[in-house]
Amino acid sequence: MFCLTWYVRGARLAHETWSLSNVDRSGRLFEDETAVALMPNTARDHRLDLSAQKNSPQYSSTSNDTIAKLSLNNPSIPLDSVVLVTGVNGLIGSWVADKFLEAGYRVRGTVSDFGAPGAWDKAVRGVASVAGVAGQAGLDLVDIDAALELEFPFVIGLLNAAQKESSVKSVVFTSSAWAAWTPDPDKKVVLHEWSYNEEAVTIVRNSKSGDGLGILPYMAFKALWEQQIWDWIRTEKPSYTFNTILPDTVFGATLSPENQGIQSTCGMVKWLRDGVNLDMLASVPAQRFIDTQDLGLLYLAALTTPGVNGERLFAFGNKYSFSKVGQLLQDLEPDKKLLGMKDDRWDQTEVPSQRAESLVRALKGRGWATLEDSIADCLSSIQKLND
Repeated sequence: MFCLTWYVRGARLAHETWSLSNVDRSGRLFEDETAVALMPNTARDHRLDLSAQKNSPQYSSTSNDTIAKLSLNNPSIPLDSVVLVTGVNGLIGSWVADKFLEAGYRVRGTVSDFGAPGAWDKAVRGVASVAGVAGQAGLDLVDIDAALELEFPFVIGLLNAAQKESSVKSVVFTSSAWAAWTPDPDKKVVLHEWSYNEEAVTIVRNSKSGDGLGILPYMAFKALWEQQIWDWIRTEKPSYTFNTILPDTVFGATLSPENQGIQSTCGMVKWLRDGVNLDMLASVPAQRFIDTQDLGLLYLAALTTPGVNGERLFAFGNKYSFSKVGQLLQDLEPDKKLLGMKDDRWDQTEVPSQRAESLVRALKGRGWATLEDSIADCLSSIQKLND
């Protein structure tokens, strides 16, 4: 089943029925023949109600004279087209939808339960682009084959539905930095566009079980998952452009912390500030991060820039360690005593992120956000949640 919700610039509005729901950049709800009920009202406890945020000054007005702030140069899909964003209630998906709305597109958002046969056919009807952000596997998975068997039919269902829908011109799926490599600040590694985390796959395959391997099974799963997707693309040769985005750790602002909470890896910054789960944070090696809004822009660019096709886009921004993050938090809140983290040095990996950064730069006029700015934005969201 799919729970789909109205989505407006800067806020999602609760709706009294579950349907394929759409919004344009001015915030006006629009209906078309695809607006069909997909989930019963008993699922309303999963609804993300951000309607209280619509009067907040940080969000754009929903009046009819709203003007897009992002200017696209000869986009491959026309402005005012409908874009499907899966996992729209998440940290990444919400910013992807926000950037598309800001650029002048309409967004159809899904919150997925991975269940209803044929539901993707209805979800993609009439859309020009698909941003596949939602994923089912968690960091605690142990059996990678079981995880692939569970998730891959969902992926193929969406790819097939997009292939059958003539309006779909571009598709992007979300992979992971860990599909390419296992971070280790002691190693000097050179990654290439088609590098995969064969190390994690080998270790997991050679173990008696995934128990005791930490997040290596998840890394191996993401590598195999992405490889299988590319195998499908090369075999089926769909008419739409297709790319994957590989985000590293995601920091930055949360679109509406009061309603979303502090999700995903931004939650780790909150842990550090609150002094909890420090042992887990200490096990996270120094690596790269990507800002939430830079990542939203990268999806926008990958789906609308002519000539971007058949690429793995490495969303590896600037370097970070949780020791450095702790120092930045302390500088931002000097009156708050934070427990220090052991210095984990800096990542030494050479990453092929130039292409992704150039796409973001073309939209915002500069490259990746700094760690200082992203952590400041993350802290601001945490403070809003606590206010």
